[in-house]
Amino acid sequence: MSLHTNLKGRIRNTNLPKSHGLMPVFEAVVNSIHAIEEANNLHVGVINLQVTRNQQDMLEVDCKSTAPITGFSITDNGCGFDEKNFESFETLDSEYKIDKGCRGLGRLIWLKVFDQAKITSVYKNFKGQFECIAFDFNANKAIHNKKVSSSELEESSTTITLTGFDEKYRRAVPSNLDTIADILLEHILWYFVRDGGSPEINISDSVTSINLNGLYERYMKSAATAETIHIGDHEFELTHIKFRRSAKSNHKLAWCASNRLVKEDNLKPEWVPGLYGSLEDEYGEFYYTCYITSQYLTDRVRSERTGFNIEEDLGDMLDEISFSTLRNKVIVRCQHFLQEYLVKNIIEGKARLTEFVSERAPQYRPILQYIESNDLIVDPNISDASLDAFLHSKKFKLESDLLREGHTVMHPRDSENSSDYSARLNDYIHKVGDVKKSDLAKYVSHRRVIIDLLDKSIEMLSNGKYEKEHIIHELIMPMQTDTDHTDNFSCNLWLIDERLAFHHYLASDKTIRSMPISGDTSNLEPDLLSLKVFDNPILVSNQTSPALASITVIEIKRPMRNDVSEGKDPVEQSLNYLEKVREGKVTTKTGRPINGSQDIPGYCYVLCDLTPTMVKRLKKYDLTMTSDGMGYFGYNKSYQAYIEVISFDQLVKSATERNSAFFAQLGIPSF
Repeated sequence: MSLHTNLKGRIRNTNLPKSHGLMPVFEAVVNSIHAIEEANNLHVGVINLQVTRNQQDMLEVDCKSTAPITGFSITDNGCGFDEKNFESFETLDSEYKIDKGCRGLGRLIWLKVFDQAKITSVYKNFKGQFECIAFDFNANKAIHNKKVSSSELEESSTTITLTGFDEKYRRAVPSNLDTIADILLEHILWYFVRDGGSPEINISDSVTSINLNGLYERYMKSAATAETIHIGDHEFELTHIKFRRSAKSNHKLAWCASNRLVKEDNLKPEWVPGLYGSLEDEYGEFYYTCYITSQYLTDRVRSERTGFNIEEDLGDMLDEISFSTLRNKVIVRCQHFLQEYLVKNIIEGKARLTEFVSERAPQYRPILQYIESNDLIVDPNISDASLDAFLHSKKFKLESDLLREGHTVMHPRDSENSSDYSARLNDYIHKVGDVKKSDLAKYVSHRRVIIDLLDKSIEMLSNGKYEKEHIIHELIMPMQTDTDHTDNFSCNLWLIDERLAFHHYLASDKTIRSMPISGDTSNLEPDLLSLKVFDNPILVSNQTSPALASITVIEIKRPMRNDVSEGKDPVEQSLNYLEKVREGKVTTKTGRPINGSQDIPGYCYVLCDLTPTMVKRLKKYDLTMTSDGMGYFGYNKSYQAYIEVISFDQLVKSATERNSAFFAQLGIPSF
């Protein structure tokens, strides 16, 4: 087929992602390697890749090596565009170099990314004479301006100049010379690793020059390790490489076809446990890449060399192998190669997890025995937040598995004897018990954190002042919410009294008029107010109204506040709130009346520091000081209310003491 046949259509229908904008340049370098091989001068072969940048931008920017790229020039001392090579160039889908994995499409992607290619080549003709051929190549005119003349030079060479870098491709690829050199080396690494090696390859711009052979030597301190494996009936060559990079990188799988890089996968820690960051051997740090080559991959590579025509997960049918199967088989060999280098990461990762569970998250301890040890290998440098999320995901999976198992565990399997069924049932029950222990441990750990935060919130700030009361309020219960809009885990009323966790209705920083339990229209806002209904007949009998109830009011003051006076007295405020709710004829949350609502018992808790003005005001209520001198308590007959004034120090001390046994059981220090 002539190259002139619908060239624009072929280019338009050739798919090349924007991120692959350097592929035409790399393919030109590969063609140069083949030309040098064909000339049988691999030992003296040289390829020079020149990067051309926008001259105006180079004058304006500080770093000339990052100025926009306008084109590339690739020069080699290979066999040149002799008669056979030129004929192949004129023929789309040429099979001239099919044994080298060439598909005759490389020049199509030249014009996918660049406006024009200019070729100048010196070669020896079939008469043994040196000739020079020069021509231009673009999408509009295909091959044109062709000139053939005798050459005074008696050494074959070829220069391909690519100009008119398409803007959408140019913006999507790196412009830094070091980065381009790295990517090119990875693309053609096979030619360095193979027997016989690679010709000398240089890449340069007007500022910098990099020798790829030297770069390869710096990246590797040890020889590549190769092995052959069989997957199905197909043979795969694996080349294990240790890269000595100065910049941070990733561990990778590099899938190749025709000895050229096609597709890369980052090796994930879940694939290779312990593979975090750089690894280390006797020569220092390295990043690992496994190159995979096979005729199976070559036969299935897409024409643009950007991927493979292999299904990911459709299973293995007949002579086909899914990509997931290929990947899994290769990863097994990667693990084997890296095993000795992963030991340090595995040991340090397990120590990190053990320390975190012991000191920060004991709630996970009961479930660790049910998780495979390889599934508990983590990055030694993982943050607490990420580690908590990781363990939570493992716990969630365990709970999901238990839920599925629970649907079948109560029924013996066919032909399952009594003792086997009993053992399976007991194993399930123990596992469920340990998961529930984990939930309890999480809650106890939560209490430790809340107590620590409370203790911190009552300390003096750097400016000599104290936190405002809303900080403490939020610790006990979120503000501007009620029972219907919060969960029990957000309410920490246990800090004051464990019994306060049980209530029919609870409001935080809400107006009395907004509370469904009272008809009073007051805009007063108790810090916390709750209604508790005892033996609720709505739930336990056919009676039409509840019999007994109690109201609790909690008032919180700023730490060390010493301006308590009439009108600013938290005890007085609590009693007023109590009276207002009663006057509104107390009902249940659903509007059912409560008998004798005017006489419903009240409980008032005041959280404050016992400053001189506070102690002075307390005398009017005839309260009794606690034995430790950290609080007051008593009963006010006029308001039918029990009053308890708790200092913040007592609040922290009492909450810690009540929970100390649980903390000790989990190995959490109480003080």
